[in-house]
Amino acid sequence: MASRSTAKLLRVLKTDESGFDRAWSTICARRESAGQNVEKQAAAIISRVREGDDAELFACVKEFDGADLESLEVGRDEWDAACELVDPGDRAAIGKAAMRVRDFHRKRIPSSWEMREEGGAYMGVRVRPLERVGIYVPGGKAVYPSSVIMNAVPASVVEVPEIIMATPPEADGSIRPEVLMAARVAGVHRIFKMGGAQAVAAMAYGTASVPRVDKITGPGNIWVATAKRLVFGDVGIDAEAGPTEVCIVADTSATPAWLAADLISQAEHDELAQAVLITNSKGIATRVQSALTKQIKDLERADIARESLTKRGAIVVTRNINESMDLANEYGGEHLVLAVKDAELMHKRVVNAGAVFLGHYTPVAVGDYIAGPNHVLPTGGTARFFSPLGVDDFLKRTSFVRFEPPKLRELGAEVIRLAEVEGLTGHGRSVDLRLQKIRRARREREAAREAEAEL
Repeated sequence: MASRSTAKLLRVLKTDESGFDRAWSTICARRESAGQNVEKQAAAIISRVREGDDAELFACVKEFDGADLESLEVGRDEWDAACELVDPGDRAAIGKAAMRVRDFHRKRIPSSWEMREEGGAYMGVRVRPLERVGIYVPGGKAVYPSSVIMNAVPASVVEVPEIIMATPPEADGSIRPEVLMAARVAGVHRIFKMGGAQAVAAMAYGTASVPRVDKITGPGNIWVATAKRLVFGDVGIDAEAGPTEVCIVADTSATPAWLAADLISQAEHDELAQAVLITNSKGIATRVQSALTKQIKDLERADIARESLTKRGAIVVTRNINESMDLANEYGGEHLVLAVKDAELMHKRVVNAGAVFLGHYTPVAVGDYIAGPNHVLPTGGTARFFSPLGVDDFLKRTSFVRFEPPKLRELGAEVIRLAEVEGLTGHGRSVDLRLQKIRRARREREAAREAEAEL
């Protein structure tokens, strides 16, 4: 039996071998179910906070976040002091990331519009920001100032009046200075020390200390994801985020050490993260295995990355690049890396992906931190129908329409006919009564003109 240090970290699947389809379908079906136990407990926490207000919220923060707090909100003095503690180099990097993400999201902000028609009709859409949004920033296994930036900046760009943030505190009640610094440059207005399902409940329904929001965005653990799903409908959510994932399509032009580093960069997030390499080169597959073994030895989060790679990851060896792209589209990954000679050409074939990283010098890490596009992306195959977080997620559209009498006279008969087709005669009557008045008014005008002509 191979030792832990020499064993291959990734299983290898070959498309020309029997059993591939079943193994591949298992990889593609990677979404984790919360299970009835988690859902029941999350629902119980939500109910506690909703019915018990601040008393239960503080109790949940103590019980689940491990912090006994007198106040949930980060005060201005505490916020200022924490920002002063941030290393100048880190402060500059956080500021540059926020600036680039802000510039990217400013490029295309939807605006209100209207159209007019002959006969006295105009209609259109009014676009306005949500009144108050809540962003959730994970804690625990890592520090995530980048998550603050990616969630808050698009809301700030469209001028949401109030952006509040929830994040789990340390045992002493503090929040990491880098996270507070990111909140400042990203445009967050208020910060609350709370995590898990209790934070979601507080933002969804409000308490004496925490205002109710219109929408909750941001990733989190299984408790956060489950709670967001349970409160959806009473409040908007972005999506049910799952563990991070990367799919890399590589050919013989790729550098094995770089591929290994890209796989590890996502695997180190979480034991449930998934890293998949699809290549039409057996040689690349072999050399990537060796590079993974070398690189993981000195990794700070080696145990997490190793479990992710061995239990959830894979290398898929295909017959050709076209088959590789077909599998990548079927997988529909959160991150898709095209480590191929002609990345632009292959990019045209991409149908399902949260974000695409083109060429050999574009690792996922640049998208995670500083490139500009949002790193809050659809996971678990939901790239087939979900999109990255953006300014649209913090806007609402209201359509409007106005008909003058000539326009209603022009189109009213069709409305009545369609209402009768659906058996909704009350709809038709609401139009017909108006048409009757329009016809009476028209007859009265004609009669008045005839009377005037006879004089």
